[in-house]
Amino acid sequence: MSDSTETLFDRAIEKYQAGEAAENLIPTFQEICTSTPKNSAAWTCLAWLYLLQEKPQQALKAAQRSIKIEPRDPQSQLNLALAMLEIGQKGVRKHIEIVQQAIDFDEDIKTTLKENIEEGLQRKPDWKSLQKAKNWLF
Repeated sequence: MSDSTETLFDRAIEKYQAGEAAENLIPTFQEICTSTPKNSAAWTCLAWLYLLQEKPQQALKAAQRSIKIEPRDPQSQLNLALAMLEIGQKGVRKHIEIVQQAIDFDEDIKTTLKENIEEGLQRKPDWKSLQKAKNWLF
């Protein structure tokens, strides 16, 4: 990732953490993904933003790209599972099991995912798929 792309990514994450609306950040992450297509973290973020905006088809594609680059990333796996749940696609269990293995193995991953799930539920309190995944994982 070039310095300018890295700076753009960091600024976008800061804006998200400061409460910026997902729809405002999607174009920035699309730009990052276009300029650095092998940036798994950017694809993961884009998938999450799409999920927040109730765009599961786009989230599915972004999560699949992320996993293709970094197959064991638990947040990417969670995003893919959520997108699959949203569109009613089968095969969710495999992805939830990968996330479960990661959180069983690493307390930091568990803490981070728990925080991400809670933050997602604050932004979108009626997110049934995320609540279901939370119940499965924790």
